[in-house]
Amino acid sequence: MRHNIAIALAATVFVAAPAMGQNQVRERGQNQVRERGQNQVGESGQNQVRERGQNQVRERGQSRDQFGTKAQKGNKAAVNDALFAAAAAEGGLFELSLSQLGAQRATDPELKRFSEKMIEEHTRMNAELKDLASRKGMALPTQVGYCAQFCAQSLAGLSGEDFDHCYAKAQFIKHMDAVGLFEAEAERGSDRDVSALAAKALPQIKEHLRMIKPIAKKYMMEDESEGARENTGRRNENRGGRNENPAGRNENPGGRNLRRPQ
Repeated sequence: MRHNIAIALAATVFVAAPAMGQNQVRERGQNQVRERGQNQVGESGQNQVRERGQNQVRERGQSRDQFGTKAQKGNKAAVNDALFAAAAAEGGLFELSLSQLGAQRATDPELKRFSEKMIEEHTRMNAELKDLASRKGMALPTQVGYCAQFCAQSLAGLSGEDFDHCYAKAQFIKHMDAVGLFEAEAERGSDRDVSALAAKALPQIKEHLRMIKPIAKKYMMEDESEGARENTGRRNENRGGRNENPAGRNENPGGRNLRRPQ
């Protein structure tokens, strides 16, 4: 009987063992499937988060955001658009009055042609700036500052070659300042429309500078040559003055020691 019971127990264990193995295999398979699914979901979620973050960084790094504000590169801070508009308007008024004076008084044909072109193009540029400022609610000056007034008054008192010299140099300096002003707004302006206006006008202003530079340089070289001649003349005069009477100081070196007879 014990033998029969042992056989029965052995048979039970033998039958149960495959069942337990099957259960373990099934559970392991289910766990693996579950883990793989979770890993895939986790990786997919991480990839989505990573891609969204990269897209947000990329969008923020673009030139402008949804509000029209230009993103800045490096450590360059944005410039004040209203201040640029006021400065550009004042500069445009001065350029227009300066060019009108040049068209009237210049004797150099190149300066006359340059002045006429400036009147035409700066009249249009001033009108575009005025229209944009009106739409933006930006106040613009209606007259030039004291420095520009003095410069215009000084030029008005000249004529002939003297006027041409000073006028050419004034136009050259004026356009150098304008290029720096419009470059700053085009690159670092906050308002999309104001920055676009500066970027549009910048190539024209650079072209004006390219036109006036050789004319102004011609007069500057003449000034340098004249200055060099004057300096040479002064040096020659000084040399001659020192050699007029080199022994004059020694004509009577003992004169101070002569005694009157007692």
